[in-house]
Amino acid sequence: MASAAQAVEVPRPRAEFFNSTSKRTAVLSLLLVMITLVAYNPVVHNDFVNFDDPAYIRANTVIRSGLNWSTIEWAFRSTEQGNWHPITWMSHALDYQLFHANPIGHHYMGVLLHAIAAVLLFLFVQAATGFAWRSMIVAALFTIHPLNVESVAWASERKSVLCMLFFVLALMAYRRYAQHPDWKRYSLVVFLFAVGLMSKPMVVTLPFVLLLIDYWPLERTKAVGLKRLLLEKLPLGFMSVASSIITVIAQRAEGAIHTSDFTLSNRLRNAVFSYACYLGKALWPSNLASFYPHPAHIAVGKVALATVIVGVITFAALRYREQKYLTVGWLWFLGMMVPVIGIVQAGEQGMADRYAYMPFIGLFIAAVWGSAELARKLRIPMTYLGATMGIVIVAFATVTHGQIGYWKNTKTLWTHTLTITQHNYVAEASLGAELISEGNIEEAAKHLRAGMAINPRDPFSHLDLGVCEKRMGHLDEAIQQYQEALGLTTGTMLRSAAYGNLGSSYAAKGNYPLAIQNYKLALQARPDDFASLIGLGVISQKTGKAAAAVEYFSHAAKVQPSDVSVLLVSQALARVGRQQEAQAEFAQAQRMSHDWAGTMAAVGRLLQK
Repeated sequence: MASAAQAVEVPRPRAEFFNSTSKRTAVLSLLLVMITLVAYNPVVHNDFVNFDDPAYIRANTVIRSGLNWSTIEWAFRSTEQGNWHPITWMSHALDYQLFHANPIGHHYMGVLLHAIAAVLLFLFVQAATGFAWRSMIVAALFTIHPLNVESVAWASERKSVLCMLFFVLALMAYRRYAQHPDWKRYSLVVFLFAVGLMSKPMVVTLPFVLLLIDYWPLERTKAVGLKRLLLEKLPLGFMSVASSIITVIAQRAEGAIHTSDFTLSNRLRNAVFSYACYLGKALWPSNLASFYPHPAHIAVGKVALATVIVGVITFAALRYREQKYLTVGWLWFLGMMVPVIGIVQAGEQGMADRYAYMPFIGLFIAAVWGSAELARKLRIPMTYLGATMGIVIVAFATVTHGQIGYWKNTKTLWTHTLTITQHNYVAEASLGAELISEGNIEEAAKHLRAGMAINPRDPFSHLDLGVCEKRMGHLDEAIQQYQEALGLTTGTMLRSAAYGNLGSSYAAKGNYPLAIQNYKLALQARPDDFASLIGLGVISQKTGKAAAAVEYFSHAAKVQPSDVSVLLVSQALARVGRQQEAQAEFAQAQRMSHDWAGTMAAVGRLLQK
């Protein structure tokens, strides 16, 4: 029979295991990764969509060349898509080098980065507060909240995930600096902030968030003093201002700034209303859309109710400052939303799920800490609270799992968006563009005209309706639509496409001088426009300017190497008597082709236009 002393010494591995901080942290981190991978597993069935994916990945010739010095140089110079985000461009280039055009790899890389960001968030909050399980729940809510599906399952939105990753790394570096301030540790914060800004400029609010965590949980406000804390953030503030200026310049160049399209009063009403809508979707994430149209009018009652909701919560957060987590969490949400709340209107959306990716962390912190403290005061067992949080997490994960399915392909994405939104000209135009790619021209034209009825000033609708008209043989109507599109945009890519399509239409009418003029205007806007280079090459070959044809086709083949473009180079070289080079290009075209008869037929169709 064992003695009492011996009974006390019986090992209890489970308790000892979770009493070990490092082991508990490792297990919870692995659990976060597992939750993320399970919730986001449906992305392996998803394709790319026509919502920015062509410009960012599929049709971007620089990205398709993979990660190399030329790509890196271009990434730091480029402001395509209205942003200066070289880290994002390099990430896409690396993905293309690894996975080529297979969407599974691109999507799963985004999921892995999201999982890493969730783990880092857990590690930061735990290190800063000392609470493991609360920090775990905050990170779990972040990783599985349905509004974050857009940032993760949409390949082009890689910038949000990268930005979040470097944002949390900067928070971790700042906590380390706050423990023992020195210039080396501060330099690491600056570096990570800079990389975050080069991923997506939304992280400009980092200096504000650092001031918040100085207040809680780092408790530096009284110990260091507000004046010194503000001086600490000054270099970071200058970086935020510089990034904001670069972003505005880049977005103006692409025609993405739409502030003048909406009155200040309308933008302010929408900002307040959007704050309330984000809160609603944080609690009840339903009817999530890829594009929410900017409302032309919001009822006074809705604005008043939104103002009361936001005002009351703000008053409570500031009034009960002893609950510092409430103040910090709420101001984190309010402050991080400022760059994208629409006071300066970039894009034509009223709000967007992706904008909540980092701001919602503040709400999660306030909700988790508030629930835990309330349960403690009411003496509710923590197991009950944990079970409740578990139910919430499972419910969110279930909705997330379903939401990912709407991003399966372009058609499911925009059909769903049209089902749950009203007056959505972007969804109509985007679905129309997809139907064009499927060859369903008449149905595409119906959606494009529906979009134009909602917003007659949408250049994309006019551009794609022009494509429909051309496909139906209505060249004059197509030309009219392309000219309408040109009058409605200052964006270089859109203008290049419109000029290129005008060149193609005039070429089909046999008006080569106007075709050449428009093709060259397209190249002025975008020097590597593949279709315009091919068009000029075809006209040059038809009009007996074989040397010019060689030049245009060679440029096109360099921009977008393919069996068709290389065979065009071969035929043009043969016409100028450069037979040896022509034979080499011919052999290269054969090696690249998987269907030689189809390649020959495609070249024949181009030269007969």
